[in-house]
Amino acid sequence: MTIGVGGKTAEQALASLSDMTAGAVPIAKEEHLERIARAQAFMRDQGIAAIYINAGANLLYFTGTRWHASERMVGAILPAQGALEYIAPAFEESTLLDFMLVEGKVNGWQEHESPYQLFVDTLARMGIADDAGQPPRVGICESAAFFIYDGIRPLAAGYALENARTVTAHCRTRKSSAEIALMQRAKDMTLAVHVATASMLREGITTTEVEQFITAAHRKVGAPGSYFVIVLFGEATAYPHGVSYVQTLKQGDTVLIDTGCKLHNYISDITRTYVYGEPSARQRSVWDSEKKAQAAAFAAAQLGVPCEQVDQAARRSLEADGYGPGYKLPGLPHRTGHGIGLDIHEWPYLVGGDTTPLAPGMCFSNEPMICIPGEFGVRHEDHFYMTDAGPRWFTEPAHSIDDPFCLRRENHASPS
Repeated sequence: MTIGVGGKTAEQALASLSDMTAGAVPIAKEEHLERIARAQAFMRDQGIAAIYINAGANLLYFTGTRWHASERMVGAILPAQGALEYIAPAFEESTLLDFMLVEGKVNGWQEHESPYQLFVDTLARMGIADDAGQPPRVGICESAAFFIYDGIRPLAAGYALENARTVTAHCRTRKSSAEIALMQRAKDMTLAVHVATASMLREGITTTEVEQFITAAHRKVGAPGSYFVIVLFGEATAYPHGVSYVQTLKQGDTVLIDTGCKLHNYISDITRTYVYGEPSARQRSVWDSEKKAQAAAFAAAQLGVPCEQVDQAARRSLEADGYGPGYKLPGLPHRTGHGIGLDIHEWPYLVGGDTTPLAPGMCFSNEPMICIPGEFGVRHEDHFYMTDAGPRWFTEPAHSIDDPFCLRRENHASPS
């Protein structure tokens, strides 16, 4: 039997967990102000006069203001110089002020008025206007719905509209030590949930029951619950993001669990794959190939290396073991990894065509999954961040197919 898989009741497994959030603090107002200053310096260097930051992750990142995007335009205008200002429905001003961390003037529009005209008028009042025949460059938040851009465009003849991603991604991809600390804690929490979940598996349990346990376990370690959860047994593990039907666990099944939580808005995302019962020679071979590919990607992730080369390293490893080539199955049908932070999938990406050089503060998943339709799949997913000395794991990769959580070493450790 795989070490750490099965042997406990759900109640015993849940009792093994406790709140892990002590000492974790949200991002302070001072850091949000530093982010704004860094963005403004970058905008001046790039010749961008202003950007519109839409409600959602970008608004939260820069201002600390939590607001969900909807059919009404809510966001902030960040000029290259001067104070940030907000734009919102007039009836929401009091609520916006209540949620606001970084203060700023609120420009309100009544329900029968055009927020897009207000946006353009506010730019002009802020002094962002045609200079010597050169229309000012104004970035529109890449996460804003098309209707916002479509509403602004016909009214902004005096401006050169562009994608604000140039600014937002430049800032958000380089995590601070405070961000990395929150992500580390969130991932520690989810890894503890993985260990507890593996321990309560039993023959006959359904994927739905396991999903419910994982949500309860995330609450036990201090999260609001699971941010997401994927539980797959047997042949269903060959499909990266799951299947439409409930599965029931039986001896010899491959088990794939992918889940995460949020801690002060930052996200964890970890996948573990193992076998319930005794692994077959085929399962061992595929599991080990996946582990080698993940290690190859990590070794390739050095400062200054283009993101796509990390993906290429994982594929070379897999192809050497007979998978692929490229996206061909059996093999790796998707990118090797994604950025992570306030969003579960952020720029840059470990994929062909992304030539972004790796830099300190960047955070990535490393998950070069092997999919074998009709049989099973194996995904090892851990995340790493770039330091001045190269890549560093948030969580150590799975140890072995017989002891995925390295429990044998823990149980036989010498007392200190």
